Amino acid sequence: MPGIVIVGAQWGDEGKGKIVDLLAERADAVVRFQGGNNAGHTIVREGVEWKFHLIPSGILYAGKRCIIGNGVVIDPKVLIGEIHALRARRVDVSGLKVSANAHVIMPYHLLLDQAGEARLGKLQIGTTRRGIGPAYSDKAARLGIRIQDLLDEKILKKKITAALEPNRLALRPYALDPSLDLHAMTEQYVSYGRQLSEYIADTSRLVWDSLEQDRLVLFEGAQGAMLDIDHGTYPFVTSSNPIAGAACVGAGVGPRDIDEIWGVCKAYATRVGAGPFPTELTDEVGERIRETGGEYGTTTGRPRRTGWLDLVALRYAARLNTLSALAITKLDVLTGLDQLMVCTRYLGAEGAVFEDFPYHQSVLHHATGEYTELEPWSEEIGECRSEEDLPQAARDYLSYIADFIGVPVALIGVGPGREQTIWTPAGADTLVGRAASLASS
Repeated sequence: MPGIVIVGAQWGDEGKGKIVDLLAERADAVVRFQGGNNAGHTIVREGVEWKFHLIPSGILYAGKRCIIGNGVVIDPKVLIGEIHALRARRVDVSGLKVSANAHVIMPYHLLLDQAGEARLGKLQIGTTRRGIGPAYSDKAARLGIRIQDLLDEKILKKKITAALEPNRLALRPYALDPSLDLHAMTEQYVSYGRQLSEYIADTSRLVWDSLEQDRLVLFEGAQGAMLDIDHGTYPFVTSSNPIAGAACVGAGVGPRDIDEIWGVCKAYATRVGAGPFPTELTDEVGERIRETGGEYGTTTGRPRRTGWLDLVALRYAARLNTLSALAITKLDVLTGLDQLMVCTRYLGAEGAVFEDFPYHQSVLHHATGEYTELEPWSEEIGECRSEEDLPQAARDYLSYIADFIGVPVALIGVGPGREQTIWTPAGADTLVGRAASLASS
């Protein structure tokens, strides 16, 4: 029962969509297990760019079973928009299935998100203001609206009324907002339910069936480990658990259904929004990485903060997720730099040294990176298709990362295109070989 979890090993935006797209060709199903449309996965195929916010990255394979699991919070308007956009580009979406138990982002969630950030002022978390946090809050408070509720107008109206009541004070500034009209809201979301009805299913059952038939299932995470609400840089985190352990909860499977856990990271580091970032570069090197790497948010368009690769944080993420392999993306962005650094430990106040990721927020907020300098390279690597094609300095860089983290590198991205990928022996021997044998069985 091969289940493969793909997670972000940094602060999100690592290129997970490309990795999932590559592996999905051999998979029976791709399951998105947490987050909402605050995430964005970008895929480049034959020079054409595709951007997804809710639909799993495997959708470009005709009829591929792509599942939005119960752990995702869904803005139905956004989902329907994605479906229509894909259909307009003649993409077969018949394999899309949405968990009946997934929670729904309502209009008041977006308003509560905006109000919450405004109230924090200079202490803003930097959310995408897509209503993700308030939707998860209502879920935990047992006031949430689920996808299945959109199929029953009577139940939906009762649940909206119950959810609005404890939020009336916070929503007072928006009292005249037409989106809060109970009747109009109910009608609108019942309409969404009708449009989505053909996709709504018992998705846990579908995943179980694939696993029991020894089919390959990919579990796709959004965001990254350092944004995990329990283990990330709280409170500057997302409102869900984007780590491997959450794949079981968010898709409705058991831990023994997971065989491989791949962590995706860039060859450098980026972060969107506020929060500690020990290796941040605010100089011309950081700006060069941003421009060369196209480091602007898929969902918001916001410029990402950039920095040297943080091996302290990456090793922490590897332990949290028990990573079996690393997929390192955007190695080509480092080509031509005069200097190449990696962070191997943190320096704190009064000369304190931290070999491991500090648990205390006061320490982390004042930590700066201590670096090891490695040999840079100037050769273009976009055409490389094997490790041997890479410059020796690039191979040494990858080896240093793998040795420090204690996890083998299975895949290397050397450009945005699907074909600009290098499979290492570790990747080919473990996942690709297994998937190929399953596909032929």
